[in-house]
Amino acid sequence: MPLSLRSAYFVRCMGSAKRLRIQTTALPELPDLVVYAESLDTRIRGERLERVRVLNAFVLRTAVPPLAAAFGRRVLGVRRLGKRIVIALEDDLYLVLHLMRAGRLRWLGKGAKSPGRIGLAVFEFPAGSLVLTEAGTKRRASLHLVHGAASLAPFDAGGLEVLECDLAAFAERLRSENHSLKRALTNPLLFSGIGGAYSDEILFRARLSPIALTQKLTDDEIARLHAAAVEVLSEWTERLRGDARVGFPEKVTAFREDFAVHGRYGKPCRICGAPIQRIVYAETETNYCARCQTGGKILADRALSRLLHKSWPTSIEELG
Repeated sequence: MPLSLRSAYFVRCMGSAKRLRIQTTALPELPDLVVYAESLDTRIRGERLERVRVLNAFVLRTAVPPLAAAFGRRVLGVRRLGKRIVIALEDDLYLVLHLMRAGRLRWLGKGAKSPGRIGLAVFEFPAGSLVLTEAGTKRRASLHLVHGAASLAPFDAGGLEVLECDLAAFAERLRSENHSLKRALTNPLLFSGIGGAYSDEILFRARLSPIALTQKLTDDEIARLHAAAVEVLSEWTERLRGDARVGFPEKVTAFREDFAVHGRYGKPCRICGAPIQRIVYAETETNYCARCQTGGKILADRALSRLLHKSWPTSIEELG
């Protein structure tokens, strides 16, 4: 196929893919979960949990101790554990919430009506109610009640906390297995709290390809990656904290207007102006700038590159 026709065909295919694309919700990541936990902590620390109303039987994943054992217990604190929220109660009890992709939290004033079909559970306190919701038809969000701090161990994948580690620890963990950078950053066994959205932003900030292999990175590249991870996670946590000062965090999403690359497929890069590219696999999407991150090379997309075969462009110059 001639180059001009190939480019036109590619653009048409990209347009079709964009029209067919469904931007599903994504699992909240470290900045969102930190702000969720902090906002909850200011509202319910020291308060008694009056009761929990389970609106969907599938959300509760434990039977011992019974959920009623938490009723009347005072809240000792709220924190993030990986991609989960943990509410510590008196008598060494812990409520563990995992929002998964579409789960979200809402805070309702006393007497406010709980949401209908999307409501999974309501945690009632003297000043108001915490509501666990989940959009869509798939019920993946979960609630556990466990006894004893040791019972939290199965919920901790052991990933390194990037904001609490130094460069040496980060490098050691990164090189412990040989994966693509995107896979490594989002692996909860390696790093805690990072998912698809912030991994894209981190890799763009570090000017590194999402498919670069961890054990082939230079010391300088790892230093750039570590610095980018700390900067991106810290900056967005502070931004979301600022938004939450006027109320409970409501707009928890993986598609933020001010992101550099994630969720901006086809839009111009904020640095160089080249169109943002993507790799789609199952329910995940990787966004990157070919000029800033891959030396101008367009990475193969499993769906579209198979459709185009030899007509798949290999660089951003071929799109012109």
